[in-house]
Amino acid sequence: MPLKVAFQMDPIGSVNINADSTFRIALEAQARGHELFFYTPDKLAFVEGRVTARGFPIELRREVGNHVTYGPETEVDLAEFDVVWLRQDPPFDMGYITTTHLLEMIHPGTLVVNDPFWVRNSPEKLLVLRFPDLTPPTAIARDLATIRAFKARHGDIILKPLYGNGGAGVFRLDPNDRNLASLHELFTGMSREPLIVQKFLPDVAKGDKRVILVDGEPIGAINRVPQAGETRSNMHVGGRPEKIGLTARDLEICARIGPVLREKGQVFVGIDVIGDWLTEINVTSPTGLQELERFDGTNGAARIWEVIEAKRAG
Repeated sequence: MPLKVAFQMDPIGSVNINADSTFRIALEAQARGHELFFYTPDKLAFVEGRVTARGFPIELRREVGNHVTYGPETEVDLAEFDVVWLRQDPPFDMGYITTTHLLEMIHPGTLVVNDPFWVRNSPEKLLVLRFPDLTPPTAIARDLATIRAFKARHGDIILKPLYGNGGAGVFRLDPNDRNLASLHELFTGMSREPLIVQKFLPDVAKGDKRVILVDGEPIGAINRVPQAGETRSNMHVGGRPEKIGLTARDLEICARIGPVLREKGQVFVGIDVIGDWLTEINVTSPTGLQELERFDGTNGAARIWEVIEAKRAG
């Protein structure tokens, strides 16, 4: 049965169609006969009891430079849709959080993916705190003395914004580094948010594994290898994706967190694993579907739609 599907995302006209996971999900939806509508987060509104969006019906094709055709701009009532995808990129700021509150008003009558209540309450670097035995030593603090004490205990650390993304603002501070106070001053001068610090994991040189889970079940992984001389492995900052399999430890981690993700309506999730340690659980706008499909032939987008279609049929 065809579904009416809306995508809340960053401008679709500028995505990399050979890498963007949202584009792949939308293209799969179109292939399955579903009707597509696109809007950007700033066009989401609450108006006299209705959650509305101003955007465009779209048709997609895998043709670089000519991948989207827009229908006429129109305002829609999102409660009339079967599915709304929450897919804009972080940062996870108050604008992002507001969209989760608005979309929560139509869910689950309209199925919002991922469940906006739990996206809001389970951001990437916080949900992992529920699994301390799976994660490296971690602290979340704004107080410099607390961060200094953590560094004194562990020597080599990673310091990063709590709600950042794409590798932006990530610093490695080794035992000889003298920049902690300056970085703390810089970050706290820009934001009132705390910072996250983790013990540095040397295994990152071998790659930061992105494991993709659909409805709590792992479907595969890609490895993201940092450039020479770089700590960050994110593809946004030059990390190189490569084929990799799932280890027994990866499956152990997924078996622990998968039921929690399923319970919280997190249909499409990407977790980050360095060596044997879980570092992030990405629920806002995970990536990696197209790379996994190229490396393993796994059509993750089809798996996702099978889950969504079953939820709507139920």
